Amino acid sequence: MPTVSEKRKEFRRLHQSGCFVIPNPWDIGTTRYLENAGFKALATTSAGFAWSRGFGDGAVPATYMLAHIAEISAAADVPVNADFEGGYAHEPADVAESVRLCCGTGVSGLSIEDYTGDKAKALYDFEMAVARVRAARQAIDKAGGDVLLTGRSEGFIRGLPDLEETIRRLKAYAEAGADCLYAPGISARASRLQPW
Repeated sequence: MPTVSEKRKEFRRLHQSGCFVIPNPWDIGTTRYLENAGFKALATTSAGFAWSRGFGDGAVPATYMLAHIAEISAAADVPVNADFEGGYAHEPADVAESVRLCCGTGVSGLSIEDYTGDKAKALYDFEMAVARVRAARQAIDKAGGDVLLTGRSEGFIRGLPDLEETIRRLKAYAEAGADCLYAPGISARASRLQPW
């Protein structure tokens, strides 16, 4: 079985080599099934795990999610990326602490999204969102720096399909230290895109 360090190096190599598919297991069985099907990396699913435990998406306590990420990472011989939602905290310092704990699970990558959890004000203010990604980067660097950080901008799946704002945020997340960028829900090139 590859070491944590070897899996993290492989995850970075995969990102540098081009496109690849990352399916979402929600337990050890689906982890082994997808790995045996030939996928080169896997990613936890916040919704899939939540529903398998009787929670709504976004309602799983951080301690449960950290244990789940550790379990999936340990069961897989391939790199695992954590859908780490908003970092299980609001303030940047608390995001940093959550990310530190996540790095300790053996995960190869993790994502931090800019969704607040409040539908009335779906996205963090720009400066706060950037500060949260920067805090995640600093926590990863203190933990050794080999966990790949994805900055996620959630506007298109949270009812705020503004392409210019999404691009502005993603650029800022890259400048704050995100290795990879993701804006789920974009389905067309037009500037007046609609969420799925």
